[in-house]
Amino acid sequence: MKRELTPMSIGLGLLIGIAMTAATVYLGLYAGMTVSAAIPSSVIAMGVYRGILRRNDALFESNIVQTMASAGESLAAGVIFTVPALLIVGAWNEFAFWPTTLIAACGGVLGVVFMVPLRKALIEDDPNLIYPEGVACAQVLKAGTEANDKAGLKAILQGLGIAAIFKFLSSSLGVFKGTVEKAFFTGKTPIFLGGDISPALLAVGYIVGLPVTLLVLAGGVFAWGIAIPVMGIPAGMEEAAALDVAWALWSKQVRYIGVGAMVVGGMWSLISVRKSFAAGIKALSGTQGNKRDLSPSTLGLLLLLNIVVMAGLYQSMIGSWGATIITTIAMVLMSFLFVAVSSYVVGLVGSSNNPVSGMTISALLGTSALFLVFGFSGESAIMATLGVAGVVCCAACSAGDTSQDLKTGSLIGASPRAQQIAQIIGVVIPAFIIAPTLTLLHNAYGIGDKLKAPQATLFASLTKAIFGDGTLPMDKIWIGRAWECWLLLSIKSF
Repeated sequence: MKRELTPMSIGLGLLIGIAMTAATVYLGLYAGMTVSAAIPSSVIAMGVYRGILRRNDALFESNIVQTMASAGESLAAGVIFTVPALLIVGAWNEFAFWPTTLIAACGGVLGVVFMVPLRKALIEDDPNLIYPEGVACAQVLKAGTEANDKAGLKAILQGLGIAAIFKFLSSSLGVFKGTVEKAFFTGKTPIFLGGDISPALLAVGYIVGLPVTLLVLAGGVFAWGIAIPVMGIPAGMEEAAALDVAWALWSKQVRYIGVGAMVVGGMWSLISVRKSFAAGIKALSGTQGNKRDLSPSTLGLLLLLNIVVMAGLYQSMIGSWGATIITTIAMVLMSFLFVAVSSYVVGLVGSSNNPVSGMTISALLGTSALFLVFGFSGESAIMATLGVAGVVCCAACSAGDTSQDLKTGSLIGASPRAQQIAQIIGVVIPAFIIAPTLTLLHNAYGIGDKLKAPQATLFASLTKAIFGDGTLPMDKIWIGRAWECWLLLSIKSF
């Protein structure tokens, strides 16, 4: 009998998962991107079992550890793209513990519940779906059983040490600055030069690869090197310092160019995977219960529990049973659809290229349109819309991670049921530390300020303009759309 869900594997998986969750919250708010925790947690698990416990038979337990650790990381990615928008838009004054925790936990569980029926059709039966991170993680786990994996663990610990020393010297002792910036005027043209000095950003760029890194660089060059100088000094700031002018332009005008770019990018992502969307839905509608997976009755009970919990949460946030029913139905249907899309897409292009932002924008715009039809507006509509987007984003992220983990398990001969149980534990428990982490980071840095939270800022701007008293500078949004279209066409031609 395989040793999989042991107290040691569950405990170690939760320990690493909680650490990865907290780290991902910070990294996502800071850089706007997250990276998979599956391979690093696999290396750590093998290092602990082989290097400390002197065990060479922990392949399946290590797989449980990475399943749980990556579950927490993916959950954090779903939360930070959406929930901070409630604070930025002014609907919340602080990160409410239970609403944040329930959005995270329910979204994560829905991602597992809706993905499990897809497992056989997508992971075992479809030869076109590669699931690259899942394959790579399986190779790491297999290699760890054949050779001493202390080298991988040593490299991870060295990276942690270097990053910790850098952060301590810059943030605590002030030996050097983590941000370098300088601005000056050339006539009436503000010129900004600067950047962040961060091991975290360097690591993200290395992990996501050169193409994605160049896209991020292109956005920064356009915003700070082209848009801000062209816009000049805004009215009322003729006597202000150049640095203040540059940041005011970014905050009040340039970021809306980003709104236009992200909307086009999100729509483009969904259009480009339209066949995958249809295939995912077809696979989900055609699957039946499998004895190796969690039973249909268990999945149904989890689904019902999540619907009841989220309906109660929406009622407490909105205060209207009519709006609550519509919100809950929208949440379930959109989670169902985008879990199918996410599960299929990550098999083709991997989790790092999963267009979760595009799916979440689509969920947000679709929910907004539905509420406008029913005449909802104001703060309750904002909270309902972002509440739906938050659950959908968490479900899509969790489904993508679950798919990769189950592919890893399939390649090494692990039990799907054991992994699915581990995945559920791995999203529910770390969900409880997300709200305190967000509160800590907001008090220390200011979310939307030093921690830019680009996706959450985008969603806040959209919902406030649709339902609140905010306005969107459409000229800037159209510039962003044109820029993104040109960039996408240029990349496609190249």
